Amino acid sequence: MAWALADSGEFEVVGCAVNGVEAVEMTAALRPDIVLMDCHMPVLDGIGATREIMRRCPVPILVASASFAPTDVHPGLEAVREGALAIVPKLPGVSSANFDAVARELFLTLRLMSEVKVVRRLPPRARREVGARTEVSGRIRIVALGASTGGPPVILEILRGLGSNFSAPVLVVQHMANGFTRGFASWLARGSGLPVEIASDATLALPGHVYVGPEGCHLGINRQGRLTLSDDPPKNGFRPSVSHLFHAVAEAFGPCALAVLLTGMGDDGAEGLADVARYGGITVAQDRETSVVFGMPAAALKLGAAQRLLAPADMAQFIQTQMARKSLST
Repeated sequence: MAWALADSGEFEVVGCAVNGVEAVEMTAALRPDIVLMDCHMPVLDGIGATREIMRRCPVPILVASASFAPTDVHPGLEAVREGALAIVPKLPGVSSANFDAVARELFLTLRLMSEVKVVRRLPPRARREVGARTEVSGRIRIVALGASTGGPPVILEILRGLGSNFSAPVLVVQHMANGFTRGFASWLARGSGLPVEIASDATLALPGHVYVGPEGCHLGINRQGRLTLSDDPPKNGFRPSVSHLFHAVAEAFGPCALAVLLTGMGDDGAEGLADVARYGGITVAQDRETSVVFGMPAAALKLGAAQRLLAPADMAQFIQTQMARKSLST
């Protein structure tokens, strides 16, 4: 892909490594604005190389995958777990009919992600509450998670912490390049031990099951607890949109909803989180210190939509506590 980047006139390619060890050394020496890396490299794979780069000289990293099969998506997401920002498709052959479209999307992602300020991993902080209510009513019947840049490992951490006996459905919208969502759901299932599936229209949302918004459709839920899919126009530039999900959850479940807005660029989810709060539900946003990009949580704070700021390490326990507290209050 180096030739396509150089020929685009938008990027200066300062180095091209042939294996993971070389990628780490070149990154430390050249300090590029962004690294585009294959997961499948000799000597040291992309997961190990990402881990070393983020330990020694943190820099924005995108991981490229040649296919959308789980066997390729899983290593890419493991690299994201180690600190890479996102997984993106490799460029197809120049003679491919979709070469120009894939190249435009890749170049845009590179430009945007090169501006992300990454840091070494910080220890989790204790949770903070921002004007949170102390009295609650009703019983939590639904949990909704929304994320963009940096979201996959946080979502996995939350799901792992909820455990196999969790008693509410979990709906997830993660902004992700087309083609990777099914592999993402498989990765979540393998890592969390929970049943995870791509959401289907009219499916009854079951306790302890995780439903991931499909590509090209908004995800929602009705008052009967059945999932709804919509091809309405993108909201905040995205379809599926986090705000669409949160608004649907708020309307359907009111004070029995809990919504969590995680790391991400832009402001998708902020208005939806405000809807959940307005309908009496519980709202949480990821804190600045642990967010790869604090854009979406910051937008929620600006609207006064986030009742609590939490680090990922605290979120599952907080959700479990709220489930128990609301159950006792009914």
